Amino acid sequence: MFNIIIKIILLLIILFGVILIYDARILTKNFFSFGDQNEGSLGLKFLGFILCIIGGIILLFI
Repeated sequence: MFNIIIKIILLLIILFGVILIYDARILTKNFFSFGDQNEGSLGLKFLGFILCIIGGIILLFI
């Protein structure tokens, strides 16, 4: 039972990472000014990529 809960949490982390990758421009438009939009979207895409990779590696070994 505990293993299933951990897998669901890891899948949600991967899903959140994918959402950060694809919606980075929209999210930064709400949070940053126009000058910081490119750097902000790059940072969110990088964070989403790292979350996907870490979540996928942990999910692989569980």
